[in-house]
Amino acid sequence: MRAAGLALGYVADQMFGDPRRGHPVSGFGAIARAAERTLYADTRRAGVLFTTVLVGGAATLGYAAERATRRHAVLNTIVTAAATWTVLGGRSLGHEARTLDDQLRRGDLVAARIQVTHLVGRDPSQLDADGIARATIESVAENTSDAVVAPLVWGALLGPAGLLGYRAANTLDARVGHHTPRFERFGWASARFDDVLNLVPARLTALLAAGLGDDSRAALRIWRRDAHKHPSPNAGPVESAFAGALGVTLGGINVYHGRVEDRGALGDGPHPVPVDIGRTARLAARVGAGALAVAVVVALATG
Repeated sequence: MRAAGLALGYVADQMFGDPRRGHPVSGFGAIARAAERTLYADTRRAGVLFTTVLVGGAATLGYAAERATRRHAVLNTIVTAAATWTVLGGRSLGHEARTLDDQLRRGDLVAARIQVTHLVGRDPSQLDADGIARATIESVAENTSDAVVAPLVWGALLGPAGLLGYRAANTLDARVGHHTPRFERFGWASARFDDVLNLVPARLTALLAAGLGDDSRAALRIWRRDAHKHPSPNAGPVESAFAGALGVTLGGINVYHGRVEDRGALGDGPHPVPVDIGRTARLAARVGAGALAVAVVVALATG
């Protein structure tokens, strides 16, 4: 039932993507904002409470739904499929990449600078076409892990509880897990918990990128050599493996609204150009399908 639900939810995401209105993740975001107003304090302890309440609540909801339908195979499968569809973002990620690819091919740099903000937090105002291509490729790589592979892994292991709990943790990290004066301490728990949850999925993503990319040896070599240069313990393996598989160099200097961050050079090839966006999107789609196959096998083995 769990394996079938994961597969059906994956297909639903590929067919329909995210709903334009009333997305459950948006509803969770509203709850998170309200909880932040109530629980915020400039301490790690307050952040631990915030993360525990919200992630624990989401996971409990998923667990309760699975338990309530465990004696009804069809309903149980539907619950898992609905949770999977809710948390996956593969189709939306592909849509963003294709839109940027089209804008850059048309030379519409103004539109591309606006569009890329849907994927990245860096300042787009000084990015040229190649800079937007690099930002897009890095985001597609990282978000393939965060929005496709990781939910499938946790769904295979823990069912709807894992799916909803993971998505809640990842959403909180995106919301408060920043090095800013307001969130440096309060967001610490959300950021670190998201790092822990993504340790295995990120490395599975890197393995799949190496196995399904154009140059497996280069992907593995660049991963081993360059992953540590990235400040994120999970984005590093993913982006370096994608860089090797695609034959490009990612990383470098990024500007986040006045804050400069050097993420190191990942790869041996040339810097990416707009035509590499489509190649990246196709590799990401193969990685997502590979992750589904792994998740189904794990679900069948542990169910």
